[in-house]
Amino acid sequence: MGSDAMIAGRPAQTNARRFDTLCTISVEQSSEHFHAHVELDGNVALHPGDKVRVHGDPISIPFGHSAVFERAVTVTRAGPLTRFATRIAAYFEFKELYEVSFNPGRIK
Repeated sequence: MGSDAMIAGRPAQTNARRFDTLCTISVEQSSEHFHAHVELDGNVALHPGDKVRVHGDPISIPFGHSAVFERAVTVTRAGPLTRFATRIAAYFEFKELYEVSFNPGRIK
């Protein structure tokens, strides 16, 4: 991560196709919760097709624990064609998640 790409932990250019910034990773592995959330610093908005690469060693925590990590990330912006293709693909993949039935009567 070059220092010229960062200004106070924020991307030097928000319109750049690729830039580095920081993130906070919250991980929990328990019987109640199993998640890993990544929050980018500096209110970086992500759009369809954008890629985020988190740098550093793989995170592993024991069962029943939670932890918070600070890491560097590289955000690569999608171009207009990739963004459009991602939106179209997401629309069709979403339709696979539900089923619509027009059968008369009640479901038993």
